Amino acid sequence: MQTSDTTPLYQQIAEAIREDILYRKMRPGDQLPTIREMAARWNCTPGTVHRAYRELNRQGLVESHSGRGTSVIQSIHPPAPTPLRQAQLVHRAESFLLEVLTAGYSPEEVESAIQLALERWRVLSHKPAPARGIKLRFIGSHDPALSIIAPSFIEFSSDYHLEIQYAGSLGGLLALANGEADIAGCHLWDHATDSYNAPFVERLLPGKRIALVTLAHRELGLITQPGNPLDIHTLKDLLHPGLRFANRQEGAGTRIWLDHQLELHQIKRDAIAGYDRIHATHAELARAIAEDQVDVGLGVKAAASSYHLGFVPLARERYDLVVPENIFATAGGSLQAWLKSDGVAKTFHMLSGYNMDETGQVHWVG
Repeated sequence: MQTSDTTPLYQQIAEAIREDILYRKMRPGDQLPTIREMAARWNCTPGTVHRAYRELNRQGLVESHSGRGTSVIQSIHPPAPTPLRQAQLVHRAESFLLEVLTAGYSPEEVESAIQLALERWRVLSHKPAPARGIKLRFIGSHDPALSIIAPSFIEFSSDYHLEIQYAGSLGGLLALANGEADIAGCHLWDHATDSYNAPFVERLLPGKRIALVTLAHRELGLITQPGNPLDIHTLKDLLHPGLRFANRQEGAGTRIWLDHQLELHQIKRDAIAGYDRIHATHAELARAIAEDQVDVGLGVKAAASSYHLGFVPLARERYDLVVPENIFATAGGSLQAWLKSDGVAKTFHMLSGYNMDETGQVHWVG
């Protein structure tokens, strides 16, 4: 969390609690510290804490009960949409827009920030955006562009919508094998064949005919602080004393690629400070670097660009949508048309680090 020296203390307290709720450090129903305890923790008056709690209550994140203190709200039940409610939301959005434009941000920066915030919220809350049509369950590796474009799939197939859940490349393929997903997303590099995805699909989904629909080729590399002040250029530089590294979870394609490379270069994992510090998505890893929690991590260029960070390219990888034959027979044409649309291309170009030469192409396995 980053706050300005001019931010009122009650807002700093409220923001700290909001982040704890967002990161699930505090769960629905959890009790907040008493006002007296929080005042001692922040070295402030009880009135300042009371104002912070009142602000969180106004935002619908906590609820207070006489004699029982304040707790995280159990669940949020949004009211039915109405023209007045939508008009109020637009008014609040315009107020926010005026504030940030006045502060010097461009409309493009604001749009990108909102998309990142929505992506982060969906990943952390596991609550996909409401959609119509038959649900296609997507489980797989995180991709910044896919998070942004997924809601638009319904425009190309009125019968289907994508429900996105990120569980890593291997997690996606295992979900397909167990019947828990309809589509997986992966970018698994096989060092024995120096190829992507097909060898893993053959091993984990034997005897099945599977379409690999290419999302895009992505630049993978080291995400650094702006300007790369620590002069990090290779994986061996991760051994520098005092350097803070951030990693991805086991089963993520990025983690698998890294582990193979460390083995090839005879770099011991336990010699890298922060090897066990885990972030579930490229966006979360990039944000940790932007907030100076860590110095470097392995991720895609799109995530680095979104936060205006440094980037040292190391490889180009292919990200495929893994689609069983029966799903492709009904939704495959819509998937291809969607991936080749102008709107999808615009998103890829906006984020940078993507190559769309093979986007929408199909390779069959099995």
